[in-house]
Amino acid sequence: MERWIEGTVVENKRWNERLCSLRVKADAPSFEAGQFLRLGLEVNGDFIARPYSLVNPPNSDFSEFYFNCVPEGPLSPKLHSLEAGDKVWLSQMVAGFLTLSATPQGERLWMLATGTALGPFLSILQAGEVWHRFKTVVLVHGVRSVDELTYLDLIDDVKAGYGDRFIPVASITREKVNCAISERISDAIHSGSLEQKTGLTLENELDRIMICGNPGMVQGCLEALEEKGFRRHRRREPGHIVMEIYK
Repeated sequence: MERWIEGTVVENKRWNERLCSLRVKADAPSFEAGQFLRLGLEVNGDFIARPYSLVNPPNSDFSEFYFNCVPEGPLSPKLHSLEAGDKVWLSQMVAGFLTLSATPQGERLWMLATGTALGPFLSILQAGEVWHRFKTVVLVHGVRSVDELTYLDLIDDVKAGYGDRFIPVASITREKVNCAISERISDAIHSGSLEQKTGLTLENELDRIMICGNPGMVQGCLEALEEKGFRRHRRREPGHIVMEIYK
């Protein structure tokens, strides 16, 4: 039977009417950056729980979760409405393989995310190990509109700390913004605009790829990368790509 830890909400930052970040104080379990656990609440007499990735690094004194409020969903509207001092339950079990320990060695790491799938990559960027493993890190965040670009201060801090070793890229599909690419990430891989934006050429001898997003995004990026000679990394079949699907 799954065991649960009671946590107290410290802050609920609402980025817009749908996106929010829940910061929780709890005796949370140990985890590797990139992993997730389950958040739970009692809703109308039933205990409802769903998986959410941790945004914070493992050495943090709080747990942070970035999610999208689905109005018809059984749990996310309740989480969205929580305020400081409210209680929420965290699972003792963590899971997930979107981690550096599951990623093969290379010179450059590309992190491809859409929407709230940005969260696990922020955890990895803050944890520190990635900067010992890779010479260059590229973070690509795909959104529909500018108001969905979140954690910009944190991303700016990483850029200030690591300079040219860190290349953040925004992909905005429904608005034209000069500093961003205007295609879906998979299309930007196909067209070469992602390489043009970063000034880097994707090479399977140098590059390792982490993909996190909805099923269509993950599959689209995987297919685009396979056309360039990349393949999924498996324990028995070493490759270049690790991925996790957000549903």
